[in-house]
Amino acid sequence: MDIFANDKQYIAGTYARTPVAFTRGEGALLFDGNGKPYIDLGAGIAVNTFGHNDDGWVSAVTDQLRRIAHTSNLYFSSPQVLLAKTLCERTGMRKVFFSNSGAEANECMIKTARKYAADRFGENTRSGIITLKGSFHGRTIATLAATGQDAMHHDFGPFPDGFFYTEPNDIADLEATLQAHGGKCCAIMFEPVQGEGGVRQLAREYTAKLAALAEQYDLLLLADEVQTGNGRTGTLFAFEQYGLSPDIFSTAKGLAGGLPFGATLFGAKTADVLQPGSHGSTFGGNPVCAAGALHVLSRLDDDFLADVRKKSEHTRRRLTAMQGVLDVTGLGLMIGIETKKPAKEVIAEALAHGVVVLSAKNRVRLLPPLNIPMDLLDQALDVLETTFS
Repeated sequence: MDIFANDKQYIAGTYARTPVAFTRGEGALLFDGNGKPYIDLGAGIAVNTFGHNDDGWVSAVTDQLRRIAHTSNLYFSSPQVLLAKTLCERTGMRKVFFSNSGAEANECMIKTARKYAADRFGENTRSGIITLKGSFHGRTIATLAATGQDAMHHDFGPFPDGFFYTEPNDIADLEATLQAHGGKCCAIMFEPVQGEGGVRQLAREYTAKLAALAEQYDLLLLADEVQTGNGRTGTLFAFEQYGLSPDIFSTAKGLAGGLPFGATLFGAKTADVLQPGSHGSTFGGNPVCAAGALHVLSRLDDDFLADVRKKSEHTRRRLTAMQGVLDVTGLGLMIGIETKKPAKEVIAEALAHGVVVLSAKNRVRLLPPLNIPMDLLDQALDVLETTFS
């Protein structure tokens, strides 16, 4: 089969694919149909937490698959309950809703915030949500509307209203936005690091003010941890590094280590907002995906996360010393690199030399498996150093 021709003929043309078909993986390595190895610094866009064909993860998933693959949420599920308990105990949150993706987790977060406000203030009284310019919250109609990028607000309208955008890391603009719209809003929604927006992390001074103003205006604090969560930034969730206590946060991507899975976690204010019939998901909390997520969380202990931070510091130190590198941003193993060469050119050259990297706006983006061996990481950085210069 000519995979490239058949893809073009039968699959909707929504992706500008790179002309490579990976056929298998092992740890932090990918192999194409000719057997050529590639060091994977993309991890399926921050999804494959432990890389490819990880023995422990595969065993956890296949063991559950042999037991039962799906029952629906009409019945109780042990893997789902164990996962919810684990997430709550490790984050201090009270309850969880499971879905299939980051966009769905964010939809749930938006719906819950609006229902919280409707229950408290009256329907449509305070339904607005403030989000940050440059953000990316998903590709459903509502999460596109929440996304603070004008380029995303075409072709699919009319979009839901009620979203107000403010400049990230600009306290004066945040205060002005709240003065103008805060009284008709129920929440502020943010990513600790804007992934698709260019791997731009929020300043701690800014997030502290964000939390203080949310309290002042009686707004919920919503953290989008779809990409930053599950150890990616060197702590279990990035909000921990900011000293924040969100009322709701979402996560997905690396949670199940390679399977489609999303979660929305609720704090004390919002734990009981959703009641039977107010929300649902056919596949949400699927036992096979939940088993994968339980295995992921079981390995993200203090020592593992310390190792992520160590690799991050090492990578950033090497990158900042390289010719052709203008700036390095991000947290943990979520790294953005502004280069003298155009990012697309760097990505193509790196791929030709056996290293998979990604883009985010005008930056090269690194999202390697969290357990990538240091020698492979250095080998990939050697290739990038040559590519950048």
